[in-house]
Amino acid sequence: MQQRVHIFYSGRVQGVGFRMTAEETAKSLEIAGWVKNLRDGRVEIVAEGEEAALKRFLEALQSGPMKNFIQRAEISWGNATEAFDGFEIRY
Repeated sequence: MQQRVHIFYSGRVQGVGFRMTAEETAKSLEIAGWVKNLRDGRVEIVAEGEEAALKRFLEALQSGPMKNFIQRAEISWGNATEAFDGFEIRY
């Protein structure tokens, strides 16, 4: 079943390759959506895909090379809108 996850990561998550890592991970798991830096220093991600793939995506970000930069993750789940064709970095 397709799901949507909306995440706000805080910590030292900007300028360390976080967005690129999120994009590469999402594409490898066939997840659609986007990632972007926010002015307040957080990184925001909206991702859609199979629930199992989204859980692997979250696990990969939170336990992989970016784990030391993440201080907090605010995660909310919802129904997919199927509004995305792929995964991109937004500016």
